[in-house]
Amino acid sequence: MKSIPPEQLDPDSMVILDVRSPEEYVRVHIPGSVLHPLEELDGAALRAIVRDERPVVLVCDRGARAGEGAARLQAAGLGESMVLEGGIEEWERAGRPVRRAGARLSLERQIRIGAGVIILAGFALAAAVNPAWLALPAFVGAGLIFAGVTGFCGMGVILARMPWNRPGASGPACRQGCG
Repeated sequence: MKSIPPEQLDPDSMVILDVRSPEEYVRVHIPGSVLHPLEELDGAALRAIVRDERPVVLVCDRGARAGEGAARLQAAGLGESMVLEGGIEEWERAGRPVRRAGARLSLERQIRIGAGVIILAGFALAAAVNPAWLALPAFVGAGLIFAGVTGFCGMGVILARMPWNRPGASGPACRQGCG
């Protein structure tokens, strides 16, 4: 796997493939880079990327995920790519340009707020309307336990797909993953 230092990367002559999560990309990214989260980097996505004749440079925070993405490109027989040395962190330290989102709510905070609102609403409805509404806070509590045990958070998946959490959107976007 080849690597390239930030000083040698020319965004105009290379495809910069950011393999981080949408939340990380929204927070800070290299102008002109293309977001393809590592977990979504399959054969079809890889073939679409490699159609471009320019060299491909993969980027993540520090380089580990980009290295895995480069290995996937090579394993798919789609040629050799490069990894940005030190990732976006080193890119910034080198004084290279980045795009940043304004102050935004992290996905984790959005989940906490959403869970709290649903739990309070469930208790209020149980007190005012029908005790059967206690099933709502019980469901949310069970979901939080499940998320803690498995690392999968359904509420996080739903919130991450909301328009305000998409790259380029304005409003409260996320900074971190759920798990």
